[in-house]
Amino acid sequence: MATVCALQWRQIPISLAELCLDTTLRCGQSFRWRKSEDDVWSCALHGRILSLHQDSTYLHYKATFPRHAQASLTPPSAPNSTAESSLGDDDTEALVYHYLNLGPNLSGLYEQWSTADANFKRKAPKFTGVRILKQDAWEALIGFICSSNNNIMRISQMMEKLCLHYGPEIGHVGTKTFHDMPAPFALTAPGVEAHLRQLGFGYRAKYLHRTAVMVAEELGVGWLDNLRNPESPVIGVKPSDAGDMLPGGRKGYRSAHEELLTLQGVGPKVADCVCLMGLGWGEAVPVDTHGTTSLVSFYCPFFIFTDDADQVWHIAQRDYKFGKGKHSSLTKATYDAVGDKFRSLWGKEAGWAHSVLFTADLRAFSERLATKIEVNQIKGEEDSKILTEIQLKAEIFTPTDVKREFEDEEAPMALDEITAKRPVKRRRKADADTDITR
Repeated sequence: MATVCALQWRQIPISLAELCLDTTLRCGQSFRWRKSEDDVWSCALHGRILSLHQDSTYLHYKATFPRHAQASLTPPSAPNSTAESSLGDDDTEALVYHYLNLGPNLSGLYEQWSTADANFKRKAPKFTGVRILKQDAWEALIGFICSSNNNIMRISQMMEKLCLHYGPEIGHVGTKTFHDMPAPFALTAPGVEAHLRQLGFGYRAKYLHRTAVMVAEELGVGWLDNLRNPESPVIGVKPSDAGDMLPGGRKGYRSAHEELLTLQGVGPKVADCVCLMGLGWGEAVPVDTHGTTSLVSFYCPFFIFTDDADQVWHIAQRDYKFGKGKHSSLTKATYDAVGDKFRSLWGKEAGWAHSVLFTADLRAFSERLATKIEVNQIKGEEDSKILTEIQLKAEIFTPTDVKREFEDEEAPMALDEITAKRPVKRRRKADADTDITR
Protein backbone atom coordinates (compact mmCIF):
# COMPACT_ATOMS: atom_id res chain seq x y z
CA MET A 1 0.00 0.00 0.00
CA ALA A 2 1.11 3.54 -0.72
CA THR A 3 2.00 5.74 2.23
CA VAL A 4 -0.64 8.43 2.66
CA CYS A 5 -1.34 11.57 4.62
CA ALA A 6 -4.95 12.50 5.35
CA LEU A 7 -6.05 16.05 6.01
CA GLN A 8 -8.75 17.00 8.49
CA TRP A 9 -12.43 17.04 7.60
CA ARG A 10 -13.63 20.41 6.34
CA GLN A 11 -17.10 21.62 5.49
CA ILE A 12 -19.03 23.70 2.98
CA PRO A 13 -22.45 25.07 3.96
CA ILE A 14 -25.03 23.77 1.50
CA SER A 15 -28.62 22.56 1.77
CA LEU A 16 -30.01 19.29 0.46
CA ALA A 17 -32.08 21.34 -1.99
CA GLU A 18 -28.87 22.60 -3.57
CA LEU A 19 -27.00 19.27 -3.47
CA CYS A 20 -28.17 15.76 -2.67
CA LEU A 21 -24.92 13.81 -2.66
CA ASP A 22 -26.53 10.36 -2.42
CA THR A 23 -28.71 10.98 -5.47
CA THR A 24 -26.06 12.72 -7.56
CA LEU A 25 -23.42 10.03 -7.03
CA ARG A 26 -25.85 7.12 -7.49
CA CYS A 27 -27.62 8.11 -10.69
CA GLY A 28 -24.99 6.76 -13.08
CA GLN A 29 -22.93 9.78 -14.00
CA SER A 30 -19.71 8.42 -12.53
CA PHE A 31 -18.87 4.80 -11.77
CA ARG A 32 -15.88 5.00 -9.43
CA TRP A 33 -17.38 6.36 -6.22
CA ARG A 34 -17.60 3.89 -3.33
CA LYS A 35 -19.76 4.32 -0.23
CA SER A 36 -18.56 2.99 3.12
CA GLU A 37 -20.65 1.60 5.95
CA ASP A 38 -20.48 4.95 7.72
CA ASP A 39 -22.02 6.73 4.68
CA VAL A 40 -18.80 8.27 3.37
CA TRP A 41 -18.29 8.40 -0.39
CA SER A 42 -14.68 8.09 -1.64
CA CYS A 43 -12.94 8.19 -5.01
CA ALA A 44 -9.40 8.65 -6.31
CA LEU A 45 -9.52 11.99 -8.08
CA HIS A 46 -6.92 14.55 -9.17
CA GLY A 47 -4.05 12.81 -7.40
CA ARG A 48 -5.76 12.26 -4.06
CA ILE A 49 -8.52 10.22 -2.44
CA LEU A 50 -11.47 12.55 -2.05
CA SER A 51 -13.95 11.60 0.68
CA LEU A 52 -17.38 13.21 1.03
CA HIS A 53 -20.40 12.99 3.30
CA GLN A 54 -23.36 15.25 3.89
CA ASP A 55 -25.83 16.27 6.55
CA SER A 56 -28.80 18.62 6.28
CA THR A 57 -26.70 21.79 6.39
CA TYR A 58 -23.13 20.93 5.37
CA LEU A 59 -21.12 19.02 2.81
CA HIS A 60 -18.07 17.54 4.56
CA TYR A 61 -14.93 16.72 2.60
CA LYS A 62 -11.48 15.34 3.25
CA ALA A 63 -8.47 14.68 1.02
CA THR A 64 -5.99 11.85 1.47
CA PHE A 65 -2.75 12.47 -0.42
CA PRO A 66 0.01 10.00 -1.30
CA ARG A 67 3.29 10.97 0.33
CA HIS A 68 5.21 9.91 -2.76
CA ALA A 69 3.09 10.25 -5.91
CA GLN A 70 4.14 7.98 -8.75
CA ALA A 71 2.59 9.08 -12.01
CA SER A 72 0.39 11.49 -13.90
CA LEU A 73 -3.07 11.25 -12.37
CA THR A 74 -6.66 11.84 -13.42
CA PRO A 75 -7.56 13.86 -15.31
CA PRO A 76 -4.54 13.58 -17.62
CA SER A 77 -5.02 16.95 -19.31
CA ALA A 78 -6.18 19.18 -16.45
CA PRO A 79 -3.99 21.65 -14.55
CA ASN A 80 -2.82 20.57 -11.07
CA SER A 81 -3.57 16.92 -11.85
CA THR A 82 -0.09 15.44 -11.61
CA ALA A 83 2.14 14.22 -8.84
CA GLU A 84 2.94 17.78 -7.84
CA SER A 85 -0.30 17.99 -5.82
CA SER A 86 0.96 18.48 -2.28
CA LEU A 87 -0.17 19.21 1.24
CA GLY A 88 1.37 22.66 1.04
CA ASP A 89 -0.73 23.59 -1.97
CA ASP A 90 -4.08 22.00 -1.19
CA ASP A 91 -6.68 22.88 -3.79
CA THR A 92 -9.26 20.38 -2.54
CA GLU A 93 -11.97 22.94 -1.81
CA ALA A 94 -11.68 24.33 -5.33
CA LEU A 95 -11.79 20.78 -6.67
CA VAL A 96 -14.96 20.00 -4.69
CA TYR A 97 -16.69 23.14 -5.96
CA HIS A 98 -15.64 22.37 -9.52
CA TYR A 99 -16.31 18.63 -9.61
CA LEU A 100 -19.73 18.87 -7.94
CA ASN A 101 -20.61 21.90 -10.08
CA LEU A 102 -21.67 23.94 -7.06
CA GLY A 103 -21.65 27.31 -8.82
CA PRO A 104 -25.19 27.47 -10.28
CA ASN A 105 -28.15 28.26 -8.03
CA LEU A 106 -29.98 24.96 -8.36
CA SER A 107 -33.18 26.07 -6.65
CA GLY A 108 -33.43 28.89 -9.17
CA LEU A 109 -32.87 26.48 -12.06
CA TYR A 110 -35.56 24.12 -10.73
CA GLU A 111 -37.97 27.04 -10.54
CA GLN A 112 -37.11 28.05 -14.10
CA TRP A 113 -37.55 24.49 -15.41
CA SER A 114 -40.83 24.08 -13.50
CA THR A 115 -42.22 27.25 -15.04
CA ALA A 116 -41.39 25.90 -18.51
CA ASP A 117 -42.81 22.42 -17.98
CA ALA A 118 -45.72 21.17 -15.85
CA ASN A 119 -44.35 17.62 -15.84
CA PHE A 120 -41.08 18.81 -14.32
CA LYS A 121 -43.00 20.88 -11.76
CA ARG A 122 -44.98 17.82 -10.68
CA LYS A 123 -42.03 15.46 -10.20
CA ALA A 124 -39.03 17.61 -9.29
CA PRO A 125 -39.95 18.45 -5.66
CA LYS A 126 -39.14 14.87 -4.62
CA PHE A 127 -35.79 14.96 -6.43
CA THR A 128 -34.09 18.16 -5.40
CA GLY A 129 -30.33 18.56 -5.33
CA VAL A 130 -29.45 16.64 -8.53
CA ARG A 131 -26.36 18.18 -10.08
CA ILE A 132 -24.45 17.34 -13.25
CA LEU A 133 -20.87 16.53 -12.28
CA LYS A 134 -17.96 18.19 -14.05
CA GLN A 135 -16.04 15.01 -14.78
CA ASP A 136 -12.85 14.47 -16.69
CA ALA A 137 -13.74 13.87 -20.34
CA TRP A 138 -11.48 10.82 -20.63
CA GLU A 139 -13.09 9.11 -17.65
CA ALA A 140 -16.57 9.87 -18.97
CA LEU A 141 -15.64 8.50 -22.39
CA ILE A 142 -14.29 5.23 -20.98
CA GLY A 143 -17.18 4.83 -18.55
CA PHE A 144 -19.85 5.23 -21.19
CA ILE A 145 -18.12 2.96 -23.70
CA CYS A 146 -18.31 0.34 -20.93
CA SER A 147 -22.00 1.18 -20.42
CA SER A 148 -23.15 -0.29 -23.73
CA ASN A 149 -25.69 -3.08 -23.02
CA ASN A 150 -24.69 -3.11 -19.39
CA ASN A 151 -25.91 -2.39 -15.87
CA ILE A 152 -24.49 -0.03 -13.32
CA MET A 153 -23.05 -2.72 -11.09
CA ARG A 154 -21.06 -4.31 -13.92
CA ILE A 155 -19.91 -0.92 -15.22
CA SER A 156 -18.62 -0.06 -11.76
CA GLN A 157 -16.83 -3.41 -11.57
CA MET A 158 -15.25 -2.83 -14.97
CA MET A 159 -14.04 0.63 -14.01
CA GLU A 160 -12.61 -0.69 -10.77
CA LYS A 161 -10.74 -3.47 -12.59
CA LEU A 162 -9.47 -1.01 -15.18
CA CYS A 163 -8.05 1.23 -12.45
CA LEU A 164 -6.67 -1.69 -10.45
CA HIS A 165 -4.72 -3.15 -13.39
CA TYR A 166 -3.73 0.01 -15.28
CA GLY A 167 -4.12 3.02 -12.98
CA PRO A 168 -1.64 4.37 -10.41
CA GLU A 169 -2.22 3.48 -6.77
CA ILE A 170 -3.02 6.55 -4.70
CA GLY A 171 -3.42 5.08 -1.24
CA HIS A 172 -6.05 3.59 1.02
CA VAL A 173 -8.90 4.53 3.31
CA GLY A 174 -9.26 1.90 6.00
CA THR A 175 -8.72 -1.42 4.26
CA LYS A 176 -9.82 -0.17 0.84
CA THR A 177 -7.07 0.63 -1.69
CA PHE A 178 -7.79 3.29 -4.30
CA HIS A 179 -6.31 3.54 -7.80
CA ASP A 180 -6.77 6.52 -10.08
CA MET A 181 -7.97 6.35 -13.69
CA PRO A 182 -5.32 5.13 -16.14
CA ALA A 183 -4.17 7.73 -18.64
CA PRO A 184 -4.90 6.97 -22.33
CA PHE A 185 -1.32 5.83 -23.04
CA ALA A 186 -1.63 3.14 -20.33
CA LEU A 187 -4.18 1.29 -22.47
CA THR A 188 -2.29 1.39 -25.78
CA ALA A 189 0.01 -1.65 -25.44
CA PRO A 190 -0.70 -4.52 -27.90
CA GLY A 191 -1.73 -6.96 -25.14
CA VAL A 192 -4.31 -4.69 -23.50
CA GLU A 193 -7.28 -5.86 -25.55
CA ALA A 194 -6.67 -9.53 -24.79
CA HIS A 195 -6.14 -8.80 -21.10
CA LEU A 196 -9.36 -6.79 -20.86
CA ARG A 197 -11.24 -9.68 -22.44
CA GLN A 198 -9.80 -11.97 -19.76
CA LEU A 199 -11.05 -9.50 -17.16
CA GLY A 200 -14.58 -9.75 -18.56
CA PHE A 201 -14.92 -6.65 -20.74
CA GLY A 202 -16.12 -8.68 -23.73
CA TYR A 203 -16.40 -6.85 -27.05
CA ARG A 204 -15.83 -3.55 -25.23
CA ALA A 205 -12.15 -4.50 -24.84
CA LYS A 206 -11.50 -3.73 -28.51
CA TYR A 207 -13.31 -0.40 -28.30
CA LEU A 208 -11.37 0.67 -25.20
CA HIS A 209 -7.99 -0.27 -26.63
CA ARG A 210 -8.63 1.29 -30.03
CA THR A 211 -10.04 4.48 -28.48
CA ALA A 212 -7.00 4.78 -26.20
CA VAL A 213 -4.69 4.44 -29.21
CA MET A 214 -6.62 7.12 -31.12
CA VAL A 215 -6.63 9.56 -28.19
CA ALA A 216 -3.03 9.00 -27.06
CA GLU A 217 -1.23 8.52 -30.38
CA GLU A 218 -3.36 9.82 -33.23
CA LEU A 219 -5.56 12.64 -31.94
CA GLY A 220 -3.50 13.69 -28.91
CA VAL A 221 -4.53 13.86 -25.26
CA GLY A 222 -5.55 17.51 -25.63
CA TRP A 223 -8.07 16.61 -28.33
CA LEU A 224 -10.84 15.73 -25.89
CA ASP A 225 -10.54 18.93 -23.89
CA ASN A 226 -10.59 20.95 -27.10
CA LEU A 227 -14.16 19.66 -27.53
CA ARG A 228 -15.24 21.09 -24.19
CA ASN A 229 -17.83 23.77 -23.70
CA PRO A 230 -15.69 26.90 -23.12
CA GLU A 231 -18.25 28.01 -20.52
CA SER A 232 -17.39 24.86 -18.55
CA PRO A 233 -13.59 24.47 -18.86
CA VAL A 234 -11.29 22.22 -16.85
CA ILE A 235 -10.42 23.38 -13.35
CA GLY A 236 -8.13 26.39 -13.32
CA VAL A 237 -9.13 27.72 -16.76
CA LYS A 238 -11.21 30.86 -17.16
CA PRO A 239 -14.63 30.35 -18.83
CA SER A 240 -15.44 32.01 -22.13
CA ASP A 241 -18.56 32.42 -24.25
CA ALA A 242 -19.84 29.32 -26.12
CA GLY A 243 -21.95 31.11 -28.72
CA ASP A 244 -25.66 31.34 -29.46
CA MET A 245 -28.10 28.62 -28.53
CA LEU A 246 -29.81 27.03 -31.55
CA PRO A 247 -32.69 24.51 -31.68
CA GLY A 248 -30.22 21.66 -32.18
CA GLY A 249 -27.75 23.02 -29.65
CA ARG A 250 -24.80 25.35 -29.91
CA LYS A 251 -22.34 24.93 -32.76
CA GLY A 252 -19.61 23.70 -30.43
CA TYR A 253 -21.87 20.98 -29.06
CA ARG A 254 -22.82 19.71 -32.51
CA SER A 255 -19.16 19.68 -33.54
CA ALA A 256 -18.10 17.81 -30.39
CA HIS A 257 -20.85 15.25 -30.92
CA GLU A 258 -19.75 14.56 -34.48
CA GLU A 259 -16.10 14.29 -33.49
CA LEU A 260 -16.89 11.71 -30.80
CA LEU A 261 -18.72 9.55 -33.35
CA THR A 262 -15.37 8.86 -35.04
CA LEU A 263 -14.30 6.76 -32.04
CA GLN A 264 -14.85 3.01 -31.81
CA GLY A 265 -17.71 2.06 -29.51
CA VAL A 266 -19.31 5.52 -29.65
CA GLY A 267 -22.75 6.03 -31.18
CA PRO A 268 -25.12 9.01 -30.82
CA LYS A 269 -26.23 8.23 -27.27
CA VAL A 270 -22.76 7.53 -25.87
CA ALA A 271 -21.52 10.70 -27.60
CA ASP A 272 -24.28 12.70 -25.89
CA CYS A 273 -23.43 11.13 -22.51
CA VAL A 274 -19.83 12.28 -22.92
CA CYS A 275 -20.90 15.73 -24.15
CA LEU A 276 -23.18 16.23 -21.15
CA MET A 277 -21.19 14.63 -18.34
CA GLY A 278 -17.61 14.97 -19.56
CA LEU A 279 -17.49 18.03 -21.82
CA GLY A 280 -19.94 20.38 -20.14
CA TRP A 281 -22.46 20.70 -22.98
CA GLY A 282 -25.65 21.04 -20.94
CA GLU A 283 -27.96 20.87 -23.96
CA ALA A 284 -26.93 17.29 -24.77
CA VAL A 285 -29.85 14.89 -24.15
CA PRO A 286 -28.76 11.24 -24.41
CA VAL A 287 -31.64 9.06 -25.64
CA ASP A 288 -31.55 5.28 -25.50
CA THR A 289 -31.75 4.13 -29.11
CA HIS A 290 -32.97 0.62 -28.47
CA GLY A 291 -36.29 2.10 -29.54
CA THR A 292 -39.16 -0.02 -28.29
CA THR A 293 -42.26 0.73 -26.24
CA SER A 294 -41.31 -1.82 -23.62
CA LEU A 295 -41.02 -0.63 -20.04
CA VAL A 296 -38.77 -3.51 -19.07
CA SER A 297 -35.85 -3.76 -21.45
CA PHE A 298 -32.79 -1.98 -20.10
CA TYR A 299 -31.93 -0.50 -16.72
CA CYS A 300 -30.42 2.88 -17.55
CA PRO A 301 -28.85 4.70 -14.58
CA PHE A 302 -28.47 8.18 -16.02
CA PHE A 303 -28.79 7.40 -19.72
CA ILE A 304 -26.80 4.17 -19.89
CA PHE A 305 -27.72 0.82 -21.46
CA THR A 306 -28.78 -1.57 -18.70
CA ASP A 307 -31.33 -4.25 -17.96
CA ASP A 308 -34.43 -2.42 -16.73
CA ALA A 309 -36.11 0.22 -18.90
CA ASP A 310 -35.63 2.43 -21.97
CA GLN A 311 -35.96 5.36 -19.60
CA VAL A 312 -35.34 8.40 -21.78
CA TRP A 313 -37.30 7.13 -24.77
CA HIS A 314 -40.08 5.93 -22.45
CA ILE A 315 -40.29 9.37 -20.80
CA ALA A 316 -40.48 10.99 -24.23
CA GLN A 317 -43.33 8.64 -25.19
CA ARG A 318 -45.26 8.77 -21.93
CA ASP A 319 -44.94 12.44 -20.98
CA TYR A 320 -44.14 14.28 -24.21
CA LYS A 321 -46.30 12.50 -26.84
CA PHE A 322 -43.55 10.87 -28.87
CA GLY A 323 -44.09 7.39 -30.28
CA LYS A 324 -46.85 8.30 -32.72
CA GLY A 325 -46.97 9.22 -36.41
CA LYS A 326 -43.60 10.00 -37.94
CA HIS A 327 -41.95 9.51 -34.53
CA SER A 328 -43.41 6.07 -33.81
CA SER A 329 -39.94 4.52 -33.61
CA LEU A 330 -36.60 5.89 -32.51
CA THR A 331 -34.91 6.69 -35.80
CA LYS A 332 -32.14 9.25 -36.05
CA ALA A 333 -34.74 11.89 -36.96
CA THR A 334 -36.76 11.01 -33.86
CA TYR A 335 -33.60 10.95 -31.72
CA ASP A 336 -32.87 14.51 -32.82
CA ALA A 337 -36.52 15.53 -32.37
CA VAL A 338 -36.56 14.28 -28.75
CA GLY A 339 -33.45 16.31 -27.98
CA ASP A 340 -34.85 19.38 -29.75
CA LYS A 341 -38.09 19.07 -27.75
CA PHE A 342 -36.27 19.15 -24.44
CA ARG A 343 -33.95 21.92 -25.61
CA SER A 344 -37.03 24.00 -26.55
CA LEU A 345 -38.32 23.57 -22.98
CA TRP A 346 -35.15 24.03 -20.95
CA GLY A 347 -32.57 25.64 -23.24
CA LYS A 348 -28.86 25.12 -22.78
CA GLU A 349 -29.31 23.06 -19.60
CA ALA A 350 -31.83 20.65 -21.13
CA GLY A 351 -29.68 17.62 -20.31
CA TRP A 352 -29.45 18.65 -16.67
CA ALA A 353 -33.19 19.26 -16.38
CA HIS A 354 -34.02 16.00 -18.05
CA SER A 355 -31.64 14.13 -15.75
CA VAL A 356 -33.91 15.08 -12.85
CA LEU A 357 -36.89 13.48 -14.61
CA PHE A 358 -34.74 10.52 -15.50
CA THR A 359 -33.75 10.06 -11.86
CA ALA A 360 -37.43 10.14 -10.92
CA ASP A 361 -37.98 7.18 -13.25
CA LEU A 362 -35.09 5.09 -11.90
CA ARG A 363 -36.12 2.08 -9.88
CA ALA A 364 -33.44 2.84 -7.31
CA PHE A 365 -35.43 5.95 -6.35
CA SER A 366 -38.97 4.75 -7.15
CA GLU A 367 -40.06 4.72 -3.51
CA ARG A 368 -40.04 8.52 -3.46
CA LEU A 369 -42.92 8.67 -5.94
CA ALA A 370 -44.71 5.48 -4.93
CA THR A 371 -45.23 6.14 -1.24
CA LYS A 372 -48.88 6.15 -0.27
CA ILE A 373 -50.90 6.38 2.93
CA GLU A 374 -53.06 3.46 3.93
CA VAL A 375 -55.54 4.04 6.73
CA ASN A 376 -56.63 0.92 8.57
CA GLN A 377 -59.31 0.97 11.17
CA ILE A 378 -58.55 -1.25 14.16
CA LYS A 379 -61.00 -1.98 16.91
CA GLY A 380 -59.62 -1.66 20.42
CA GLU A 381 -59.98 -4.71 22.60
CA GLU A 382 -60.21 -2.90 25.92
CA ASP A 383 -62.82 -0.44 24.82
CA SER A 384 -65.08 0.07 21.87
CA LYS A 385 -63.16 3.00 20.47
CA ILE A 386 -62.02 2.83 16.87
CA LEU A 387 -58.34 3.42 16.59
CA THR A 388 -56.90 4.69 13.36
CA GLU A 389 -53.56 3.33 12.36
CA ILE A 390 -51.80 5.27 9.63
CA GLN A 391 -49.25 3.19 7.88
CA LEU A 392 -46.83 4.54 5.36
CA LYS A 393 -46.01 1.80 2.93
CA ALA A 394 -43.58 2.31 0.09
CA GLU A 395 -44.31 0.31 -3.01
CA ILE A 396 -40.72 -0.46 -3.84
CA PHE A 397 -40.35 -2.35 -7.07
CA THR A 398 -37.79 -5.15 -7.10
CA PRO A 399 -35.41 -4.81 -10.07
CA THR A 400 -35.29 -7.72 -12.45
CA ASP A 401 -32.43 -10.12 -11.94
CA VAL A 402 -29.28 -9.10 -13.75
CA LYS A 403 -26.19 -11.09 -14.63
CA ARG A 404 -23.59 -10.52 -11.94
CA GLU A 405 -20.76 -12.42 -13.58
CA PHE A 406 -18.79 -10.97 -16.43
CA GLU A 407 -19.33 -12.59 -19.79
CA ASP A 408 -17.41 -12.38 -23.00
CA GLU A 409 -20.61 -11.55 -24.84
CA GLU A 410 -20.69 -10.29 -28.40
CA ALA A 411 -21.95 -6.84 -29.25
CA PRO A 412 -25.60 -6.67 -30.35
CA MET A 413 -26.36 -4.66 -33.47
CA ALA A 414 -28.26 -1.77 -31.89
CA LEU A 415 -29.67 1.27 -33.66
CA ASP A 416 -27.22 3.42 -31.71
CA GLU A 417 -24.46 1.53 -33.47
CA ILE A 418 -26.13 1.25 -36.87
CA THR A 419 -26.62 5.01 -37.15
CA ALA A 420 -22.91 5.53 -36.57
CA LYS A 421 -21.75 2.85 -38.99
CA ARG A 422 -19.70 3.64 -42.02
CA PRO A 423 -19.89 1.57 -45.20
CA VAL A 424 -17.30 -1.19 -45.20
CA LYS A 425 -16.38 -3.95 -47.58
CA ARG A 426 -17.89 -7.35 -46.95
CA ARG A 427 -15.65 -9.46 -44.76
CA ARG A 428 -15.53 -13.01 -43.59
CA LYS A 429 -18.31 -13.93 -41.19
CA ALA A 430 -15.90 -14.72 -38.36
CA ASP A 431 -14.66 -11.13 -38.38
CA ALA A 432 -18.06 -9.52 -38.84
CA ASP A 433 -19.51 -11.35 -35.83
CA THR A 434 -17.09 -9.70 -33.43
CA ASP A 435 -16.68 -6.20 -34.77
CA ILE A 436 -19.07 -3.29 -35.14
CA THR A 437 -17.50 -0.67 -37.37
CA ARG A 438 -18.33 2.98 -36.84
